[in-house]
Amino acid sequence: MAETTTTINQPSPILEGSLTAFLKNLDPLQAKQINTATYAPQVAAQDALQTQAAAAAQGLGSLTGTGAGPATQAGSIASYMSPYQQQVMDATMTEFDRNAAVQNVGLRDNAISMGAYGGGREGVMAAEAMRGNQMNRAQLQAQLLNQGYQQAQGARSQDLAAQQGLGTYQSQLGAQQQGFAQAGLDATQIANREKEFENFTRLGLVGQQLAQIQPGAFASQTVGYAPPAAPSSPMTNFLTGASGGAGIMGKLGLFG
Repeated sequence: MAETTTTINQPSPILEGSLTAFLKNLDPLQAKQINTATYAPQVAAQDALQTQAAAAAQGLGSLTGTGAGPATQAGSIASYMSPYQQQVMDATMTEFDRNAAVQNVGLRDNAISMGAYGGGREGVMAAEAMRGNQMNRAQLQAQLLNQGYQQAQGARSQDLAAQQGLGTYQSQLGAQQQGFAQAGLDATQIANREKEFENFTRLGLVGQQLAQIQPGAFASQTVGYAPPAAPSSPMTNFLTGASGGAGIMGKLGLFG
């Protein structure tokens, strides 16, 4: 039968006190309930700049689309028209009418000098001049209105871009403030978690040190064990004895 060897590792006497104290502190931790609520993750709320930008963005819809609506309607193109446009138009049209009147006086004077004043020819010339003046007056008025419309439309587009840019800037600043607040919450969470696991961490560090010391400090004792041989049968004893006797007799020459 093969020999069986059993190795028993016994702690060094110098470590028995440390191991005993270690186990006494470790056993209560096995039943300790960990309060995970003290280090539950938290998300920082949006900064005031972010909420203001979000609220302002809800009103940007009025600056899109055709812009139709009266001047009293916020976001309409009419609300971006210059408040002095009517005054400018009135002054321009007054100057146009004055020039037209001067031209009419010139036509009358020409008709008088030609001796055609009050005749059909003078009437045709006056009617044609009036028609031309009215057409030019309408074109000038339309040009002024279109110019005011283009300016109002451009101002409306610039206002939209400005509000979008301001919203982006506010969102970026708010995100920085929110990130700072989140960093504070994360730091508090880590601190609370470290506090909750302080005993486990401390014993874990002690256990690592003991594990490093243990291999060289624990004495090893080797105990040898050999199982007893099985008893021989009568036939085995007879054959063994017979073969031994035959060998002896052969050496003595008893078998010739």
